[in-house]
Amino acid sequence: MQTHPLTPRSLIPAPPARQPAIGARTSPNGPTGDPPHPTRAGFVWTATVAGLVLLGVLILFILQNQEQVSVQYFGLAGSVPLGIALCIAAVIGGLLVAVAGAIRIAQLRTAATRLHRVPTRPPKNTHGQWFRQGHPAR
Repeated sequence: MQTHPLTPRSLIPAPPARQPAIGARTSPNGPTGDPPHPTRAGFVWTATVAGLVLLGVLILFILQNQEQVSVQYFGLAGSVPLGIALCIAAVIGGLLVAVAGAIRIAQLRTAATRLHRVPTRPPKNTHGQWFRQGHPAR
């Protein structure tokens, strides 16, 4: 649009507003530059892909370690492929860590419950014991 150089700016129309891109996040004041917030579906998708990659690596590990090894455990003896024996050992180790973690979480929850429990009645005042210990009500 051609305007005369002496035309006041208030008389020049504003350019048309650009439409946001499809899928762009918008606010009442227009498009925002904030990235989208992560969702549960996104976390599930990421975890699924990571799990599949890990499973593929595990399968390759087992296939590359097929030599037979003898295993003895509390009087039981046998031979299994090395890859399988190592995977079984890793799973048992993970289970031991999970059990230890669950026990510790239970301990912390019990301690937190005791800490936040509201007493149903005040402690007994046996023979003016509070006053002998320097209670502020003295």
